[in-house]
Amino acid sequence: QVQLVESGGGLVQAGGSLRLSCAASGRTFSSMGWFRQAPGKEREFVAAITWTRSTTDYADSVKGRFAISRDKAKNTVSLQMNSLKPEDTAVYYCAASRYITVRITTLYDYWGQGTQVTVSS
Repeated sequence: QVQLVESGGGLVQAGGSLRLSCAASGRTFSSMGWFRQAPGKEREFVAAITWTRSTTDYADSVKGRFAISRDKAKNTVSLQMNSLKPEDTAVYYCAASRYITVRITTLYDYWGQGTQVTVSS
């Protein structure tokens, strides 16, 4: 049974940093990604990484501030978020895909339960 478990969310002031982690169990995937969903908005792509070569992809809104990484030995993927802004406030979801570095939510096979990130101004 595949499980994705996120951790690391919380409340931080604007300009601060948070690190999210996602532990995957059950199998490995071609890519893993992070998405976020703010109240009243659609879920949007944040970042993704390929499992084999660690090729990364970022949404323009987070490029240069966020960094995605993966640990093969621990089967985890992390999202380091720096210079956080109030508009980064959302529930962040970890997801796993059989495809290579995808931005489309429907191409992800498994999802975590989400972790809340709140950035105060």
